[in-house]
Amino acid sequence: MPPDPPPAAAPAPDVPAPNPPHQPGLFELFIAFAKMSLAGFGGVLVWARRGIVEKHRWMTAEEFNETFALCHFLPGPNIVNLSVVFGSRFRGIAGGLAAFAGLVGPPMVIATILAALYARYGEIDALRRTLEGVSCAAVGLLVAVVLKMMMPLLKRRDVIGLLILVAVFVAIGLVRWPLQIVLLVAIPLSLAITVLARRRVKP
Repeated sequence: MPPDPPPAAAPAPDVPAPNPPHQPGLFELFIAFAKMSLAGFGGVLVWARRGIVEKHRWMTAEEFNETFALCHFLPGPNIVNLSVVFGSRFRGIAGGLAAFAGLVGPPMVIATILAALYARYGEIDALRRTLEGVSCAAVGLLVAVVLKMMMPLLKRRDVIGLLILVAVFVAIGLVRWPLQIVLLVAIPLSLAITVLARRRVKP
């Protein structure tokens, strides 16, 4: 008597596919970067990272660091490069233009008005003291965002990355070497170290 056929395997339960990451539209990109620029007293980088990484979660901390590192190597203001690269990543050329317009448009209008007022009332001592206080707050905001951007390196215990960071800081901030020369040496060196490290990790 032939053996009984094996029972049919039960169908696997339907597993819902993970939700794709939210893709911001053109208007959403414009509004997001306009808010960043209007809140960015002392520098937009602080608010750009907070909005992109912490609030909207459009990028991880590592992705933001990598994108911002690329923008350092491109000519022009770093935060402007970031808006164009970030917008283009989601919505192509139109997205880059929308993010750029949101970043530059509102502050340009406000700066034009303030420049006219400063040309007329810039000699007032109280105004000068106020601007000195704002500059101190700007430095504090910049230091805070630098420490936040270092966290992925600290969590991964990336000793080599931290050493390169310190070396670049010493070369530019203390020794006062030209930025272009330091970047031309540091970037190829860091890329070569990264490639070698990944080769060692692979079996």
